[in-house]
Formats: sequence, structure tokens, C-alpha cells
Amino acid sequence: HRKKTYYSTHIHLEPRCWDKRRQKVINHPFADDLNAMLYEEKNRMEGIEIAEWKRSGNISLGVLKKLVKGNVEVGNFIQFAKEVIEKSQRSKGTKGNMMTTLKRLAKFRPNIEFKDLTFTFVREFEQYLSGEHTNTTAKHLKNLRTMINAAINEGYMKADDYPFRKFRIKTVEAKHEFLSPDELKMVESLPRCKILDAFLFCCYTGMRFSDFTHMTKDNIRVIDGERWLCFRTRKTNTELKLPLHLLFDGKALDILDRYKVSDLVNIGCNADANKELRKVLPPMNKKVTWHTARHTCATILIYNRIPVTTVQKLLGHAN
Repeated sequence: HRKKTYYSTHIHLEPRCWDKRRQKVINHPFADDLNAMLYEEKNRMEGIEIAEWKRSGNISLGVLKKLVKGNVEVGNFIQFAKEVIEKSQRSKGTKGNMMTTLKRLAKFRPNIEFKDLTFTFVREFEQYLSGEHTNTTAKHLKNLRTMINAAINEGYMKADDYPFRKFRIKTVEAKHEFLSPDELKMVESLPRCKILDAFLFCCYTGMRFSDFTHMTKDNIRVIDGERWLCFRTRKTNTELKLPLHLLFDGKALDILDRYKVSDLVNIGCNADANKELRKVLPPMNKKVTWHTARHTCATILIYNRIPVTTVQKLLGHAN
């Protein structure tokens, strides 16, 4: 299909020893032996190609390369997807979410070949997930779609076989909880501890949990004699500069003055932090999670008549 892939023979030569036109080793004391090795390797690869044609009636460069290396069971989508996830540059949390989707797929159907990934398969997998929340089902389907796109890109599936072409992933608008100004004051009046101060710091800055836990002392910079929080968001790679002395009357600075940054951000994973937070908060008629802090920041800024475009820039939103 006018595509290329590269496979190492582990034979290394100087350029003068290779005849590109005839694809042969020349001007080398072991030229005959090396050419025989290359000939045998080509025959081996062609044999693998022909065997796969007979088995499935189809072959691609991606499949051929894996077969030649002998490190994947061709047709096994679960194994392929696992390799894609492990080798990707995605965050640890995103990889974990995708691995969870793979576990769901393996329970739904233990042996999944690439040819099984049809519109009907996706619809049946959606039905299998019907007991989950609508947005949780949507998350798994989006992860599946991502992995199928990778299979197409690497030649394991044809673009015409894309099963999501006419499939619509259903979602519902999530309810974004936030603290009202009075609720925020109530939280501020509670006996202070690190987990509560960390949560309030995010209320005052609008930081995501992932950005907060990766914050270092180098992110606190002095500009024109005032301390600013400068960082690049991990989710959208957006550079933000927050004037801590102007946001919420500089309350974030008071928290920074009581802790080393490395101690403040050491609060474990998101799930553990949410558990600890619920222990120190009084019962409320809403589900408060760490992300509630970000929505609280945005809502109260708008409540205080800060222009929405300014709030957009402070939170690093594209729109």
C-alpha cells in the first residue's frame, strides 16, 4: 500500500561495501557469506508473509514486522493494545484508564482479533457496559476508539474497516460541583491541616490535581517584587502565570508561607487525597472532590465580576 517499514538484519557495513542497485554486499572479505545470510533472511520473511496470507488472506507491514520479530500473536488485539499503551508517552493516569478499558474488553471477549472489531462488536460492547454510568461507558468507548486508530495507523486494520464511522458515543453533561462563597468561608474556618490547606490552595489558584502535585519551589517566581505561580499544565501543555497576590486576597501565599512546597504537594494519589478530604470536611449536600476546588475558583471569580475571558486565561481553557 505504498508504505515502508524497517527491519534490522544486524549486519553492519561501510557504505562502500553495499551495492544499492543490486542489493548486495561488495568489496568485503566475507561478501559471499553475508549475501547468503541476507538471502536466507529474505526467504524467511517471504515465507512468513505467504503463511500469513494463507492464514488470514491479508498482510500488512505492521503485522509482518511483528511476525518477523516473533514477539506478538498476530490478530490478538488485546496484546497489541497493551503494547501501544505501555510504549506511549501518555501520563500514568491516562495509561491506567486505558488499561482498565482493556480489562473490560478481556472480560467481555477474552480473544479479540482485529477482524472482530466491527460496528456490531462496538455496539455489543456498549451494551455490555450498560450497567456503568453513561460517561464511564463513553470513556471506555473512546479508549477503544483510540486503540483501534492505532491499529489502523500501524497497518493491522484497513481504514475502511473503521467501526466508529457511523457509531455515536453517547455522553451526558456532568454536574460540576463547586463551593459557594459561604461554603468556602465555612471550609476556611475549619481546623487547618495539610490536606485542607492543599485543597484551599487549589480553590485559590484553580489548579488541577495533577498540576498541583507536580508543583515545585521553582514554580514560585518573583516578578516586580510579587510572587507569581508559573507552570505549564500537564493536560493541555498551556503556560500559566498566576498573580498569587491578586487572587483571593493573596490567601494562597499565606498557605505557601506555612509549608515547604515539596511537603504541601505530597498528598498521594487523587483517590487517596479525596478520601482524606472527606474525612476533614463536614457533611454537605454535594459530593466534594479535588476537582471541586477548580470549579470553585472559576465560579467565585465570575461571582466577583471578573471577566470570563480573564477567568479563561487563569484556568488555561482554550475557549
